[in-house]
Amino acid sequence: MIEILAYDEALFRLINGEWRYAILDTILPLARNKLIWIPLYVFIVSFMLENFKLKGLYWLFFAISLLGVSDFVSSKLIKKSIKRERPCRNEDLKDTLHLQVTCGSGYSFTSSHASNHFTIATFIFFTLGAIFRWIRVPVLLWAGMVAYAQVYVGVHYPLDVICGALLGIFIATIGAALYESFVRIQIVV
Repeated sequence: MIEILAYDEALFRLINGEWRYAILDTILPLARNKLIWIPLYVFIVSFMLENFKLKGLYWLFFAISLLGVSDFVSSKLIKKSIKRERPCRNEDLKDTLHLQVTCGSGYSFTSSHASNHFTIATFIFFTLGAIFRWIRVPVLLWAGMVAYAQVYVGVHYPLDVICGALLGIFIATIGAALYESFVRIQIVV
């Protein structure tokens, strides 16, 4: 386990230190900010309700419920059990850390940003992606960018976001299967 954590810290040093670019210094702090994504969330809610009516409401219920489960499992169960300090609180990193946002007050493992974004992205991938195939890659890239940004700005280790992403994918895969067994959205022409 110690060896894995050493590799994790080494990869963090690369992403947060050596692999820095001016354009990413501008984009990635914004990419992880939930306020930036509000227009997208408003669009998704409006799109689902306008195009799918009651089935869209069911879809939103599932999406919000899965997001709640993801956040609870990541923030309340795993983080409070593992209690891994954030890299921005690691004294060994203080001289080389490039912290671009406020260091969070909670623990680091797992990344709730990664878990939550991968939950929504995976749920969209399996449900709306069955209808609109073109959306599959963009939603996964979106979630991946948010997860990567967590490491880049200095608030999470790579293992935090990888495990957060896997948690989100797991929760959403189960949720999408349950959703498909109860409600199936189909385009009505």
